[in-house]
Amino acid sequence: MLNKNHPRYQSLVYRDKIVKAHENGILADSGMIAHGRGETFDYLIGEKTTDNSQNTIDVAACYFLTSKNPVLSVNGNTTALVSEEIAQLADLLDIPVEINLYYRTPERIVNIEKVYKDLGVKNILGTDDDDFIDTPDLDGPRSPVSIEGIKKADLVFIPLEDGDRAEKLYALGKDIVNVDLNPLSRTAQTSTVTIVDNIVRVMPALIKSVEKYSDYDNSDLQEKIDKFNNNVNLDTAIHDIIKRFE
Repeated sequence: MLNKNHPRYQSLVYRDKIVKAHENGILADSGMIAHGRGETFDYLIGEKTTDNSQNTIDVAACYFLTSKNPVLSVNGNTTALVSEEIAQLADLLDIPVEINLYYRTPERIVNIEKVYKDLGVKNILGTDDDDFIDTPDLDGPRSPVSIEGIKKADLVFIPLEDGDRAEKLYALGKDIVNVDLNPLSRTAQTSTVTIVDNIVRVMPALIKSVEKYSDYDNSDLQEKIDKFNNNVNLDTAIHDIIKRFE
């Protein structure tokens, strides 16, 4: 029973979601470690969405709205923490959700698929019934991607991700929107747009931003995209951390 008066109550809620996802066969053992690592960086940024991060979320929304074939790629941690928001964004944009796991087992695929089916997601890719193709120059279990999803996507949303896949997908000419609390990670450094923030804050904000910018002309969306530089974004994120300790 979680104590709502605990000063770290919200953090405990997310930890509890992670534990339950592990117990329910959604999350791999290493996913629990990854969550703890993310919490450390969340402390460093002050556990809040900075002005720079909000601007980056807005830019990400513009990318989604100007892309022809965007895909939401999900893993166990994303499913544990923000599956409802993923389903809401998929419905809002009418785009697929693709399951892509490093520690892939038939049981985990079935369990994660059920989560999104129960949330009403209509187009779920990356299941064992899907048709796959390997990602060029990428070894390992993340290499196979759905032919109807990531393979033909021009934009891939890969939150809570390891860097090898982001790097290879970017090299194929795809735009990569990434959520990473660590601005120094390989994923952050190689993505098109890196949102340096906690996924539990990003997803509701991203949905609001997509709703806001959906009424904008494409020329206005493209102008905001053209003004964005991910290296400047990452430098700003690092300096935001440094300023907190000056």
